Order: sequence, then C-alpha cells, then structure tokens
Amino acid sequence: MPTMTETDQLLSRITINPEIMIGKPTIRGLRITVEQILKALAGGITLEQLADEYPELEKEDFQAVFAYVSHLVEEEQVYPVKITA
Repeated sequence: MPTMTETDQLLSRITINPEIMIGKPTIRGLRITVEQILKALAGGITLEQLADEYPELEKEDFQAVFAYVSHLVEEEQVYPVKITA
C-alpha cells in the first residue's frame, strides 16, 4: 500500500481548474478527465489501449485516477433512509 507521501504525489497529478473541461478533475491539467478514463475502463477498454490512445499519459497518471476515486469513495457516507407510508 502506498505511503501518504506517495498517495499525495499521485493525487497531485489530478487537477481541477474551472477553465479546463469546465472544472472537472483532469490529469495534470490536460484535457483528459478522470471521468473519461473511468468510463473507458468501465466500457471494456484496457489500460494498454488507453495508453496507446493517450500517449501523453504516464503509468502514474492511471494510478492517480484510481487513487483519486478511492479517496472519494473512502469519504462517502451512506445514511439509512426510513420510508414511512
């Protein structure tokens, strides 16, 4: 498991700038969003295919996407909702 320093280094690759891709999280300020990468992977595209399609991305960029999403899920809280009729 990466140390906090390694995780922080990975997370620093994910940038949010309101002037780039309407503020969606991107990889190193490129016009490639975390969402694009995740949707491609969910659609069956492999990491190797993504690396070919986006040669400007590095292995650590993909790790950063996973670290970022992992951090979001870790912070997620679920509250039970009681439904009354």
